Amino acid sequence: MTDTGRRVPRRDSPPGPVDRYPAAPRAAAAARRLALRHPERCRVREVGRSRGGRPLVLLSVDEGPHAVLVVGGPHPNEPVGVAAALRLASLALTRPPRPGLAWHVLLCLDPDGAALNEGWLTGPLTAPRHYEHFFRPAFEEQPELLPPAGGERTPMPESLVLTGLIDELHPFLQCSLHGVDFGGAFVQLTRPVPGLAERFARSVARGGVPLDVDSYDAVGWDSPAPGVYVLPARGRDGLPRALPDDPARSTWAYASRYGGVTALLEVPMWAVDSVGDAGLHPDVRRSVAAAAVALRDRAEQLSELLPLVPAHARAAYGPLLRAVEFNLRACPLLAREWLADWCERPLAVSRVTTARIVAERIPLRAASMLLRLLGDAGGPAADAARERARGVVTGSLERLGRLGARWVPVEAQVAHQTRAVLAAADCLLP
Repeated sequence: MTDTGRRVPRRDSPPGPVDRYPAAPRAAAAARRLALRHPERCRVREVGRSRGGRPLVLLSVDEGPHAVLVVGGPHPNEPVGVAAALRLASLALTRPPRPGLAWHVLLCLDPDGAALNEGWLTGPLTAPRHYEHFFRPAFEEQPELLPPAGGERTPMPESLVLTGLIDELHPFLQCSLHGVDFGGAFVQLTRPVPGLAERFARSVARGGVPLDVDSYDAVGWDSPAPGVYVLPARGRDGLPRALPDDPARSTWAYASRYGGVTALLEVPMWAVDSVGDAGLHPDVRRSVAAAAVALRDRAEQLSELLPLVPAHARAAYGPLLRAVEFNLRACPLLAREWLADWCERPLAVSRVTTARIVAERIPLRAASMLLRLLGDAGGPAADAARERARGVVTGSLERLGRLGARWVPVEAQVAHQTRAVLAAADCLLP
């Protein structure tokens, strides 16, 4: 206490390194402890419930008209976002308040999906164990992607929570914390942010991960600097058509109605250094065609196993089944697009590498979820189906290993995402 009797706001020391990802309930508990320790600056509130009834928790640090909204856990198989969201709030409390600046951290946007991945968080952080507990929803069940206006599909409760927060806070910056399983770091922006590219590249180098200079997730997007991509306008030609995502119809673009910019920050769990190679690939036709054929063939093999999923698994694990079906439907469309549009073009080593990663990743994900669905199916046919699915998982992980995939420590992932968010805020604030 000072001699005036006023309480001096407590400042924590910077948070120490982490070697694990927190599950969403653990992150929420940590947020509440922060609020108890810092009642002058910090508050926690439940801003809604998921489809499964789980709480969506918002941690706010300081108050003011200049709001940063940080979204953790938009994809449940990317737990780094939950860890980085919590780290950002902790870091904000180690710094003196900046007049007018408020941090609002939504700890986990998809707690239902996160619960289906939690098994990995409690054991060794290896690739085989990650995919043993893997879940990523189909596109229409991802909260950041909004349904077409006037269509039959309505927004998910989680989507309405996020758009409601944007309507309430009018953030000048929204940061969506993503992670790729294999590849490099990159940032996608709804509009250019002067000065961010240089700071982002320095953070990537400091973290010892490659910068993805021709990302598959941003094919056809403008790239003002390596690893930086700007959201294309709706209806722009030259964009991939195989997947039904429409970035212009998303919560990323939603913040622009209030003049805000959104940054999607990606960091890999397993780095593949060749995604940082901007040089021309020496044999595009052969490499892309091989990846396309492999993707199509593995999808056909896995599609033959779907009828063996027992009825009780279909009823109990509907999201898993729909995710498998979505992924397997997408594979032949992707393969056709690559064969028709990419084989005759000069492409960077980075783009060809990411195509090879995708050709392994999608069947790997589908096979992993199929194994969960087939877990207690009985009989010789089910045994054979599990063996075939395990073969896809094992083969994909071996081939990704031959691409040079290497684990990025959790602390390096979290530290980079945290630095990137702080850099984006610094670049946009006057």
